[in-house]
Amino acid sequence: MDNPLSKLAPQLFGEYPKPFIKLFDTITTAPGQDIDKIKDQLWRAYEFGNRNHEGQKRQSGQPYFTHCIAVAQTLASWKMDITTIIAGLLHDTIEDTNVTIQDLEREFGKDCASLVNGVTKIGGIQFSSRKEKQAGNFMKMLLSVAQDLRVIIIKFSDRLHNMETIKHMSKIKQHRIAVETRDVYVPLAHRLGMSSVKSQLEDLVFYVLNPKGYKNLDSKIKSSNRQRNKIIKEIINPVEDELKNYDIIPKVYGRSKSYSSIYGKMVSRDKVFEEIYDLYAIRIVVEKVEQCYLALGIVHSIYTPIQERFKDFIATPKSNGYQSVHTTVLGPKGHLIEIQIRTKEMDETAEIGVAAHWVYKDGKSSEIDNNIKWLRDLLEILQNESTDPKEFMNLLKIDLYNEEIFVFTPLGDLIQLPVGATPVDFAFRVHTQVGMHCMGAKVNHSVVPLNTKLKNGDMIEIITSKNQMPSYGWQKFIVTPKARNQVNKYLKRIQDDESIKLGQEILEKTLRRMKMHKQIDEFKNSYSKFGYSDTDSLLKAIGIGIITSREMFRKIYPQDDIVSEKNEDRESRSFFNFSRNQNKGIILDGIDNLLVTFGKCCNPIPGDDLIGFVTRGRGVTVHQSICKSLPLLSHESDRLVPVSWNVKSSDYFNVRLRVIGQDSKGWLKDISECIAKQNVNIASVDIKVNDSIAVAHFIVHVNNNRQLSRLIRKMIKLKNIDSVERIGR
Repeated sequence: MDNPLSKLAPQLFGEYPKPFIKLFDTITTAPGQDIDKIKDQLWRAYEFGNRNHEGQKRQSGQPYFTHCIAVAQTLASWKMDITTIIAGLLHDTIEDTNVTIQDLEREFGKDCASLVNGVTKIGGIQFSSRKEKQAGNFMKMLLSVAQDLRVIIIKFSDRLHNMETIKHMSKIKQHRIAVETRDVYVPLAHRLGMSSVKSQLEDLVFYVLNPKGYKNLDSKIKSSNRQRNKIIKEIINPVEDELKNYDIIPKVYGRSKSYSSIYGKMVSRDKVFEEIYDLYAIRIVVEKVEQCYLALGIVHSIYTPIQERFKDFIATPKSNGYQSVHTTVLGPKGHLIEIQIRTKEMDETAEIGVAAHWVYKDGKSSEIDNNIKWLRDLLEILQNESTDPKEFMNLLKIDLYNEEIFVFTPLGDLIQLPVGATPVDFAFRVHTQVGMHCMGAKVNHSVVPLNTKLKNGDMIEIITSKNQMPSYGWQKFIVTPKARNQVNKYLKRIQDDESIKLGQEILEKTLRRMKMHKQIDEFKNSYSKFGYSDTDSLLKAIGIGIITSREMFRKIYPQDDIVSEKNEDRESRSFFNFSRNQNKGIILDGIDNLLVTFGKCCNPIPGDDLIGFVTRGRGVTVHQSICKSLPLLSHESDRLVPVSWNVKSSDYFNVRLRVIGQDSKGWLKDISECIAKQNVNIASVDIKVNDSIAVAHFIVHVNNNRQLSRLIRKMIKLKNIDSVERIGR
């Protein structure tokens, strides 16, 4: 019979719960650590979490704390330190229980409490909608991650288990979580060198978003397993035997490609499953670096190598720390076989990336710092107060997805850049000032255009001039976050200077017309009344049309009727129209009687920031200032003209909306009623349903973007709605 006291004090009676024993046995301890002390710390956390989650259930019906144990178990298998494992056990306590961060700090220390708090912040991010809020939250999350990388490692473990148990959730939640995982966590795992996590998440996402494709591929892989294993064994045996002749006892095994990787190649190459030959992959793991190259020579002596498929990532590691030698050889029966050769340490790093050896390195090694240098660079951009959250998300997306190339400075220093990088990106990587004054470049001693895409092994020399500054054309081809951020900052500063200058002119001309020119300083110093921090901010607002003369006079002279209502209207109009003329709802700078059309690519509506493009034969085409088509027009920047709105409040404009959600009874009816309640008319609707996920395209009539924003906010709150997005044509 069990001792009843064992449940109260298992550390005294040795009768711990089986899940706890399994977790403790998985932990890796560093030399000199007190195992008994670690066991006691772990048990206190286990008991604390279990007690505070008591009564809570997952959607599967299991006790909620089983999820917390699973997260901690994965962290232990990644050889994380005891603090991180305890934080994994307690990662949901702040969010889902009455436990506070102060409680955690008091019980388990400041370090553990900080990790749990960081993970809690990540869990609150919404990805599928409300994009601006998402971007802001994600920026905050990355600040925490850059300060302590263990935050995202805990989140990866959490996300893995959630994806493994996702079948218990509703279809709409499955879709949302899978998309979030695909767009953020998969590429982030890749950049942190956690290939095992990346592959697992990719396959789980594949299963959720394309269940039919997954099941079909799964059936084909299982049916071909016997043949594939036979071929791999035929290749392994002679390699293994030859290595043993050199007193090398390698670990040689067949490595199966992830389902998502195989399916991606089938789609991209337009091939059937049987034509994907690099299903066959072999990994050779040895003790020392020099043995890697010896093994490579043996492999090439037995099988014919494919020269263009050889890569040495030991000599030139990837930015995420990945090291290995890759070669593709012609195996038996003409099969192409990919072989990876690496040391045990490289293998561990390749699988779990920055999580590898955390216990032994205390998370402070130069290797870890080097592996996340790109994240440190993003942090530098992030800490710039002027960075737009949406722009940051674009920068992040670029940085997450791009693969690397390796180029050289004239002195022979190696520099890593993303695929598609140009000499301008290289210049900014060398130094910000080199980038800002870059006027030309030589690649392999030959002068090339600045938009030239660099290749592996290129040697780049940058030509600078003090008089050279970034141009709008650069936005078209630069790809690195640092370059884009610096160029955008400079161009925005130039635009701001122009707006301030225009605002000064408008104010002076308006006051001169009203014979109040002596009061100009009074007007300029009234910035605080309009909520601005200085005079330049006020003049900028005047220059871009945010503030009108009527608003200014009423704020500065609230009790005086300086101008009559009639004169107010006239002066208000002249405030901006002194240099602009009206045409079809659009005010253009210095151009009379010109045909105006709206770009179908972005469909601007009142309230959107605009830019006009003078076309040949079709007058001026008006685009949103953030339209994706504008970079294509930047080489003809002299044909870009400033434009602004001049429409009646009753005028309506067509807007195209894409709505994604879970197909259910009355879904369309609920959406239609929501639109009608906002006094918005539906011009057309088109709906397609696939695997219970409905995608609807609406064309609606709205007066301005305020009405549109209000409508989207109402629609996103409806049941079974995942996302609502404004789109172009």
